Amino acid sequence: MRNRTAAVGPHRSRLQDTAVNTTHSGPHAARRADDATPDRIRRIRVSSVRLPLDTPVSDAKVLTGRQRPMTEVALLFAEIETENGHEGIGFGYSKRAGGPGQLAHAREVAPELIGEDPSDIGRLWTKLVWAGASVGRSGLATQAIAAFDVALWDLKAKRAGLPLAKLLGAHRDSVRCYNTSGGFLHTPVEELLDNASASLANGIGGIKIKVGHPEHKEDLRRLTAVREELGDDVPLMADANQQWDRPTARRMGRALEDFGLVWLEEPLDAYDSEGHAALAASLDTPVATGEMLASVAEHWELIRAGAADVIQPDAPRIGGITQFLRLAALAEHQHLQLAPHFAMEIHLHLAAAYPYEPWVEHFDWLEPLFNEGLEIGDGRMHVPFRPGLGITLSEQARQWTREECEITDRP
Repeated sequence: MRNRTAAVGPHRSRLQDTAVNTTHSGPHAARRADDATPDRIRRIRVSSVRLPLDTPVSDAKVLTGRQRPMTEVALLFAEIETENGHEGIGFGYSKRAGGPGQLAHAREVAPELIGEDPSDIGRLWTKLVWAGASVGRSGLATQAIAAFDVALWDLKAKRAGLPLAKLLGAHRDSVRCYNTSGGFLHTPVEELLDNASASLANGIGGIKIKVGHPEHKEDLRRLTAVREELGDDVPLMADANQQWDRPTARRMGRALEDFGLVWLEEPLDAYDSEGHAALAASLDTPVATGEMLASVAEHWELIRAGAADVIQPDAPRIGGITQFLRLAALAEHQHLQLAPHFAMEIHLHLAAAYPYEPWVEHFDWLEPLFNEGLEIGDGRMHVPFRPGLGITLSEQARQWTREECEITDRP
């Protein structure tokens, strides 16, 4: 081993290098002097953060009685540190319920990562999902491991000294963005208009408002007011949050055609791929859906059925960035538009790496959790120059931490 390492130098011939590589091929071959230094995961911190919302939030699911107004968001953070001092941060989330379950599952499987090479992200995702496979390979189980997967990608990009989008292979340095957090159903029309105008003044490019009132004329009234206030050129989206049946979705879809919507979102139950496909075929307005699905396999059912013109995956919900990239490849193959749901701090990078011009959703809810903000202007959200995701946890996030644990031992 010493002799081989000593022999490698600037005066070796190409033939000599070839001979050395051929002689010492195989899994136990000696490393060249310029090989990357191996690294191992030595410490993981998992924490549960409860983010309070200033105002209880209602969408169509609240008006139909299926859910209570949302008062907080439960965040699951994973911070990973290696023997060589590299660090990565990732997060997932849940709304209304599931936060404690995600934390419990994450704590159980986290020891599987200790001692592992952090670059082996695909293999580690598989290892984690099989560690908890008795409770399934989608839903809460994969949402819990999403925080680890995101942290590993963040760490890998930081080691490379690149923003995550650049590591993945960016197609653009900024992404069209639209605001959702100002357009919920609990918001009076006057405030809705003020929120929309403020978003546009702050450089956001489009506005999404919620629909799904029991009285359908109220949806039309609100949309009419927004369109008249903003004009015909501002991109406008509408989101029914799965609360229409098929006949209602057909009637409302036809009624909304005149508004020139960028898309009509979740008009039907998230798992009704046939209904979405029939609706998409009957409307000029593009149909968007996918945010509530919890695996690549579930999204594939939508894609295969032709149920969406715009696919809206959520990386934390489907298991992290590794799974998102698999899904993005399927969506690209079908020439679908992409508009990831929520978590803009993650999805900005993933959308920037998608071949077709995407959208990213602006939510201001998570901004207090991070020391860094995202630059927005001229209707676009800009990929930060900082390595990795480009975020660090704020002191406020530490104050909102309900529970945390540190893992340093193998299982």
